[in-house]
Amino acid sequence: MNETTGSASGSTPESAAVPAVPAPSSAPSGGLPGAIPGSLPDWEKRYRAPRVGLPEWAEDAPDHSLYVSDVTGTYELYAWNRTTGERRQVTDRPNGTTDGTLSRDGAWVWWFSDTNGDEFGVWMRQPFGGGEDIPAAPALAPSYPAGIALGVGGLAVVGRSTDDEGTTVHVVPPDGAEPYEIYRHEESAGVGDLSEDGTLVVIEHTEHGDAMHSALRVLRVADGSVVAELDDTEGGTRELGLDSLGFAPVPGDTRLLVGHQRADRWLPMIWDVATGEQTAPAIDLPGDVQAEWYPDGSALLVVHDFRARSEMFRYDLATGTLTALDTPRGSVGGATARPDGTVEYLWSSAARPPVVRSTTGAVVLEAPGLRAPDSVPVEDVWVDGPGGRIHALVQRPPAAARGKGPLPTVFEIHGGPTWHESDSFAAGPAAWLDHGFAVVRVNYRGSTGYGREWTDALKHRVGLIELEDIAAVREWAVSSGLADPARLVLTGGSWGGYLTLLGLGTQPGAWAVGVAAVPVADYPTAYADEMEALKSLDRTLFGGSPDEVPERYAASSPLTYVDQVTAPVYISAGMNDPRCPIRQIDNYVERLRALDKPHEVYRYDAGHGSLVVEERIKQVRLELAFALRHVGG
Repeated sequence: MNETTGSASGSTPESAAVPAVPAPSSAPSGGLPGAIPGSLPDWEKRYRAPRVGLPEWAEDAPDHSLYVSDVTGTYELYAWNRTTGERRQVTDRPNGTTDGTLSRDGAWVWWFSDTNGDEFGVWMRQPFGGGEDIPAAPALAPSYPAGIALGVGGLAVVGRSTDDEGTTVHVVPPDGAEPYEIYRHEESAGVGDLSEDGTLVVIEHTEHGDAMHSALRVLRVADGSVVAELDDTEGGTRELGLDSLGFAPVPGDTRLLVGHQRADRWLPMIWDVATGEQTAPAIDLPGDVQAEWYPDGSALLVVHDFRARSEMFRYDLATGTLTALDTPRGSVGGATARPDGTVEYLWSSAARPPVVRSTTGAVVLEAPGLRAPDSVPVEDVWVDGPGGRIHALVQRPPAAARGKGPLPTVFEIHGGPTWHESDSFAAGPAAWLDHGFAVVRVNYRGSTGYGREWTDALKHRVGLIELEDIAAVREWAVSSGLADPARLVLTGGSWGGYLTLLGLGTQPGAWAVGVAAVPVADYPTAYADEMEALKSLDRTLFGGSPDEVPERYAASSPLTYVDQVTAPVYISAGMNDPRCPIRQIDNYVERLRALDKPHEVYRYDAGHGSLVVEERIKQVRLELAFALRHVGG
């Protein structure tokens, strides 16, 4: 057993990694302070290569943009004046900052300030051109964020979540008057969007008790009175959700773009909140469809996700015409339509690093200096499982790193659980590949992108359902000759870390090593300590709280099966994590120690992950060393 401590903070999922693109004008040409040696291994270069996210732009000042970058070695917010070309670092905190937005007029950057990654804090704001940070709503006490919408004239609607109050929504007037409350409920909710004129706000709520399927309520900003309701759950009796995708960007227009699950997948529709009229665009695509308005309100930008890949379309509202936009094979991590009709989007594939592209064919941003090395493409595998066909993405190591088969193989399990693996670039899997491992990623039941029933199958037998699908793919990997059954690594972060620990206990003969990052390890204790919004989700998944259905929580808790663990276990955990809190991990580790099970644990001063590049590299190095020590590569 070995226990160490480090320092870091924040959360940037590997699946949402942002691309290698340009540094602010004040940074060295290499992207990071000082030169980066070319002799570094490729896996480390992928983490060190500077990256940015998709730029957000101010609605009334579209040349003012905001993006996230790790060019200094820590993820922070950057303002970009497209007219002058100036790029400026907005935030500068030891543990990083990623949660921010622009005021409509582009004059202010709003950013969320927490403490060492605990996600509990207040909104600050700073002039776009630089200046002092000031509290954006000093009368509002610290909380977990629950959405924010900024409107005309400096109006703001702020969502807050606390363990004592549940969810509250406050209006922050532009004239400096005291904020006033327009919504409160004990269940989870969030601010969706403001109408173009700032008179209406849509709230996504789960008052019916189903935290996986939201309903919509439109309120008047002036007094919180109800304008319209839309609830496809019928009070929680049906498992159908709604998602606010934004009001029409036209003054006086009361149309709201809504995502719905009335078919077997997510599709868009337009709901006029004044008349109640609902119009479904004629979009017949097989996978999940998300959409947003073009800035003039004449069309929708459509992003279609199907079988782990994305494509984009323009849907003309007047003619009902769906026109494909040129999208390279891979995944779109975000897209936005600009006022000139072009579309900017964040694209990557498993083999090619992310980049912010435009439908003009241009690269919107790219990094000088170090570029992340390419990796290898994915293969699609379909395996028959207990709940239907399971889609897995498989990568084989480059020939130079590959030994004779069968290969040591890593099953990297995604978090969420309502997420999915895609044909997108991720430095984590690429690091395993460089060390001679094959990598298998499974879109188990509970994953998005394969229809509503597949996602909603994750109920009551939480964790055990996903592991049945992972076991079916494991059997394929071994029987096909890909994987060496004696050298199988089970790993993941967050929900993937939870499934790793649960899998080591319930399938003890199947795995040679387990590597779990920020996991749930003791479910009843995790429930007691986690943020209120996640308690609501757990009650939905399990059908109640640990007091109400203790047998379900026990059956799904890794701590229940710790006696059966035979594989060496590596765990990393953030000391300030509000999602997978440290006490429940300590309980699991203490039990491993008492049973004299081989394990290592690494604790660091952070939240649900790390926004610091050096810290993340340190964690990956420790994970690789642990696995290589036990199974080779």
